[in-house]
Amino acid sequence: MAARRRTSRRSRTTSKPEPTRPIPGHEPNASKLIVLSERDENETLQPSQIPLLPLRSDVVFPQTVVPLVINRPSGIRLIDDCMVGERMVGLVSQLHPEIDAPELKDLYPIVCVGMILKMLKFPDGSTRIVCQGQYRARLVSVVRTEPYIVAQVEPCQEIVETGVQLDALVHHVNRFFQRMVDQSQQIPEELQVAAINTREPGRLADLLASSLPFTIEEKQSLLGEIDVKARLERLGQYLSRQLAVLELSTKIQEQVGSELSKAQRDHFLRQQLKAIQEELGESEPENPEVTELWERIQKANPPQEVLTEAERELERLSAMHPSSAEYSIVRTYLDWLAILPWANASRDRLDLRRARKVLDSDHFDLEKVKERILEYLAVRKLKKDMKGPILCLVGPPGTGKTSLGKSIAKALGREFVRVSLGGVHDEAEIRGHRRTYVAALPGRVIQGIRKAGTNNPVFMLDEVDKLGADFRGDPSAALLEVLDPEQNSSFRDHYLDVDFDLSKVMFIATANMLETIPSPLLDRLEVLQLPGYSEEEKTQIAQKYIIPKQLEQHGLTAADLKISDAAIRRIISDYTREAGLRNLEREIAAVCRKVARKRAEGRKGTTALEPNAILEFLGPPRYFRELADRTGIPGVATGLAWTPTGGEILFIEATGMQGKGGLTLTGLLGESMRESAQAALSYLRSHAKALSVDLARFHKTDLHIHVPAGAVPKDGPSAGVAIASALISLFRDTPIQRDLAMTGEVTLTGRVLPVGGVREKVLGARRAGIKVILLPRHNEKDLIDIPPEVKADITFRFVDTLDDVVPRLFEAPARPAKKTPRSLHRQAPQAGAHESR
Repeated sequence: MAARRRTSRRSRTTSKPEPTRPIPGHEPNASKLIVLSERDENETLQPSQIPLLPLRSDVVFPQTVVPLVINRPSGIRLIDDCMVGERMVGLVSQLHPEIDAPELKDLYPIVCVGMILKMLKFPDGSTRIVCQGQYRARLVSVVRTEPYIVAQVEPCQEIVETGVQLDALVHHVNRFFQRMVDQSQQIPEELQVAAINTREPGRLADLLASSLPFTIEEKQSLLGEIDVKARLERLGQYLSRQLAVLELSTKIQEQVGSELSKAQRDHFLRQQLKAIQEELGESEPENPEVTELWERIQKANPPQEVLTEAERELERLSAMHPSSAEYSIVRTYLDWLAILPWANASRDRLDLRRARKVLDSDHFDLEKVKERILEYLAVRKLKKDMKGPILCLVGPPGTGKTSLGKSIAKALGREFVRVSLGGVHDEAEIRGHRRTYVAALPGRVIQGIRKAGTNNPVFMLDEVDKLGADFRGDPSAALLEVLDPEQNSSFRDHYLDVDFDLSKVMFIATANMLETIPSPLLDRLEVLQLPGYSEEEKTQIAQKYIIPKQLEQHGLTAADLKISDAAIRRIISDYTREAGLRNLEREIAAVCRKVARKRAEGRKGTTALEPNAILEFLGPPRYFRELADRTGIPGVATGLAWTPTGGEILFIEATGMQGKGGLTLTGLLGESMRESAQAALSYLRSHAKALSVDLARFHKTDLHIHVPAGAVPKDGPSAGVAIASALISLFRDTPIQRDLAMTGEVTLTGRVLPVGGVREKVLGARRAGIKVILLPRHNEKDLIDIPPEVKADITFRFVDTLDDVVPRLFEAPARPAKKTPRSLHRQAPQAGAHESR
């Protein structure tokens, strides 16, 4: 068993050489290792009260000699008093080096009691001493604090447990130290000699701890450890980490050594070339690139904050070597500051008549949007410093949202910038990347401003409803600052890290639906709806805009191709199913290509396209009206649905079979639509007698409700009336009118609640050949947005409850009203004043 003994710090030991930091003015041997001679145990006494000398960034160990510089008046007074006494002083490290007058709580609890060997006074008022550590001690209490701290200390006795484990730890530490010597050229030879000749484990630990580049906390941890075995284990951990750092540094230096050698060679050659040019009197300015950048930044006239940041970066750039990696990063950043339009703004054209003419020449109808732009111009004309509006154009695809942004910029006389946000998942796409990343760039907003070249463009944020979010952040949250008029005057891009004023920018967002836009973002947008077009509107748009555009793009003239209105209507009904115009334009382009081929083959003359010739140009029809095939059967009702691409009709099919009153719902229905079916069935069962339905059939019939197009998800409560009507038709075994469609939410009490998307649903019903539509009474106000020609073709019947619905399901088809010219509707609108498209 290993023997355990305690030894005093005053025990007789042999001091070994140790490296110390040189001090100016001291003789050379003061900065070298000092070998301490053996001292008799009775020569050094341990006073119980000693003065304390606080050290900011030094830790002194027993049996080591270190030079110290004393600047504090209290410290100088202490040294003067000690030199006339026993020269014993407590060397204690501060917890916080920045404190000038430390108290007991600001000092580490373990101190090293040392002896002052030599003192030197210097003309600057400082005192420099050479001290030798004697033994460890623990602070007990403070005796006095003026003119310097005097404390009661208690000597610490070392714990030494001899044996094989202690010898192994000494060997382990020596091996780590030798590897450090092999890796580093900065360890002095005197320290190596001292370590080899030190036999006592505790002395070896103190020697290495005081001489190697450990932190103050690590050194103090070793000083406070009185168990030699534990001290050696902790020292081994610190040496292992230092060795790992040295090995990694060596590896990195070897990897970049060749690159550094080339850079140093280039720098040396440039310095030689510069010296030769100066001798010949051909020297160039110090750094013409920095001068040119500064001139460009000043010319951009940025705010003072930007100029201050640019000056700081230019100073860094001028001090860098052009071949360094940081040089290109700073250079690119300064280029961005110089090229941004800080003060460059385009002048608005505030002529309202001209703006109206431009908007009308590019787009048909869209009165609400045009009126909003003209209102902005009117206010801008009266108030010059008005902030730019933030609009959101919402409508089905192909209704002209993106092209409308270009027309608005043209009408205002501003630059136009478009940024597509569809599928963007990274917040940095909006705010930019910080310059600490490789290949960092500003976000899309600042890049768009740079592309525009002005600080007040029309900035379109396309497809804002299709933003995503993942682990890289939420782009919609980053847009909150961009689209907030109260905040965007000081928009800060992560790359620029300076404020840029976006308050003059006119932001226009586009979306197909509002449901996917986050509520905080939607709250900052002024929403303008762009509903789908009617067949008559599409015909006019095709004649005025689409056909001339396609003729020009295909190298044709108006004399080469003429398409009648009837042919256009046939294309719309048989070859397209959309609320917008994209497919219609695509089909007209296909016609133009075939005519262009004829002209290229030498066949001249005018091609007149009539409905009977469309089959030759476009092939068989792609769509047909399903009403004749799908309706006229008991248990089938026609509902109306809203989709992001416009309105559609929706068939509800119900059938019954012998069973126990079960209900099956199919067709990929959402939860809301399933609940509507349950509510409709519950109403029928509770009002069976009033609806002339045999109640007993409910208990012995299993019902199956199916909505065709099973691969398409369907949801929403507006199919409640159609589901209830299909069930009533099934139980009465009577078919519903073929040309009747309906929409509305049904409650358990049979009330019909209003729904949304009425305009799109009505236009979709008209495209499908519907002649009669049942609408909730509260949706009567929405007819103001229906074009007059659509109202003339469809009979609208308004209902409050299912009791109002049932009599209208099976009555004879109503004769459609005689079609009234559109001009007459403008003079005498139906159902009150409404907006004509």
